[in-house]
Parts: sequence; structure tokens; C-alpha cells
Amino acid sequence: QLQASGGGLVQPGGSLRLACAAPAFALERYAIGWFRQAPGKEREAVACDSTTNGNIWYSDSVKGRVTISRDNAKNTMYLQMNYLTPEDTAVYYCAADSTLIQSAMRTWSNWDYWGQGTQVTVSS
Repeated sequence: QLQASGGGLVQPGGSLRLACAAPAFALERYAIGWFRQAPGKEREAVACDSTTNGNIWYSDSVKGRVTISRDNAKNTMYLQMNYLTPEDTAVYYCAADSTLIQSAMRTWSNWDYWGQGTQVTVSS
């Protein structure tokens, strides 16, 4: 349902922009989120954006370095990541849901639609 892209290998301190297209539905009506999963760890929320203007949440580990956004004309969501560190290395997943309230967005199992995951590796 969602098509993620933009991962890759980047040096510490570098930047990446992940993209996630939604060809099957109008993303503007959906809450959107980015999650990541490092080897041996649980999937964790990175950033979430409800459909209500201004309700954006970032995890403490990325706050100030990451921006979630959406382009309704392109039906695509983005995750701009700056000042990357090796601790950001993970598979990143995009997600969308039409009914989530903000308090439920941080739990990955509450989301209905997922992208296939894109690998981000931060290493020198």
C-alpha cells in the first residue's frame, strides 16, 4: 500500500531524506508515521503526524534532527534526517492510518498500512 524509498549508506553527520508514496489512497486524510527497527530491537516510533494541523510528535532520540512532512499534491510523505549518527542505523518504515488518535500513534501495531522498509546505515 505504501512505497518507501531513499535509504542508503551515509557518513556520521550526514543527511538523508526518506520518501513514501501512497498510490492507493489520498494521504492527506490519513495520519502518517515513520518507524524504525534496528537488529535485535523492537520497532520504535520516530515521528508521527496526525491529520490535525500541528499535532506532530518526535521521539526524544531524533527531536531537533528530523522533520516529518507530507506533500498532498504528490501524495507522498517524507522524513528528513540530519546529523545522523550510527545509532540511527535501522530499517525505516512508513505507515499510514485513517482512524488513529494521537495517543495511539506511537504504538506500531495500531497502524493499518505499511511500506516495505528501507535500510539506513550510518557508518564511516
